[in-house]
Amino acid sequence: MKYYVIAGEASGDLHGSNLMKELKLKDPEAQFRFWGGDLMAEVSGHSPVKHYKDLAFMGFLEVVQNLRTIMSNMSFCKKDVLEYAPDAIIFIDYPGFNLRIAEYAKTHGIKTIYYISPQIWAWKKGRIKQIKANVDKMLVILPFEKPFYQELDYSVDFVGHPLLDAIEQRQQAQIESSFHPSSEKPVIALLPGSRKQEISSVLPTMVEVARQFPEYQFCVACAPSQEVSTYEQMAPNAPVQWVKGKTYDLLEKSHAAIVTSGTATLETALFKVPEIVVYKGSSVSYLIAKQLVKIKYISLVNLIMDKPVVTELIQGDYTVDKTAGELRKILVGEHRKSMMTEYEELNHKLGGAGASARAAQEIIDFI
Repeated sequence: MKYYVIAGEASGDLHGSNLMKELKLKDPEAQFRFWGGDLMAEVSGHSPVKHYKDLAFMGFLEVVQNLRTIMSNMSFCKKDVLEYAPDAIIFIDYPGFNLRIAEYAKTHGIKTIYYISPQIWAWKKGRIKQIKANVDKMLVILPFEKPFYQELDYSVDFVGHPLLDAIEQRQQAQIESSFHPSSEKPVIALLPGSRKQEISSVLPTMVEVARQFPEYQFCVACAPSQEVSTYEQMAPNAPVQWVKGKTYDLLEKSHAAIVTSGTATLETALFKVPEIVVYKGSSVSYLIAKQLVKIKYISLVNLIMDKPVVTELIQGDYTVDKTAGELRKILVGEHRKSMMTEYEELNHKLGGAGASARAAQEIIDFI
């Protein structure tokens, strides 16, 4: 069968690649055309139609500023989908773009499957109308999403979280870490994100925190989609080691971490690394988000557990002093032990490994 897959972010590239692997195992005739990244390219054997690094715009103001590019990409995608004529189109998160393409695909009789739901439980709950009208099948990865959708009279399937697959595959393969700390000091990982906007907002503060802990080795996880020089320019003369494209290797050797809100907060927890979650955006985007987003927490860890397992420092609370203070709490002592215990429960709630295989089977059965 022919599959058209659209992922617009680094996490989508990871989950999309694992889904494509499982589809190929279950459907030897599988053909893919996709928007994504290097991991999906490795599975398919060819480059993406568009790379996610050219698609990811974060924040309300940033989206408006890049609206012309977004609309151009959307127009191109519609034409490309029709020319490829897939048996189904698979959307991975990235809702602002994907829901519009889903509407277009639906009007042209193409089966529409959504893997990794838009976060309508956080904001834009009205999107349920678009989903009901244009998404033939929804596969969700967070345990609370199934009852959420049931209340909205829309049936979905919970397949579990694919991050568990990615981590288990790594452990089974007994991959030897390619990351080597530049000193023998305990490692603290800094994960500032993959988009330039978020990196520039959070990295300088992370670096200033690092200066207060000379007894630790701070290492910055640089996303594959960005050059190390991008990070270096935003934090010149930083007392850190730059680690590109080896985030999992880094987390395996980390004693603690400071992490920008996003999928990385869950990845860090699944590697059993105590963490602080931070977020800082433009003032305009933050003020708008504060009015629209209706959730108690910004980290996936706290959302899934429905309690403050990890500390969240948002916008004005994200300062050098507050971050350093919270970091000290998770380096040793009871707070650290408590967090590690909560991580075990988190793993259990996510449904165990096998999400990618379950999702692939659901997709093939549906088509």
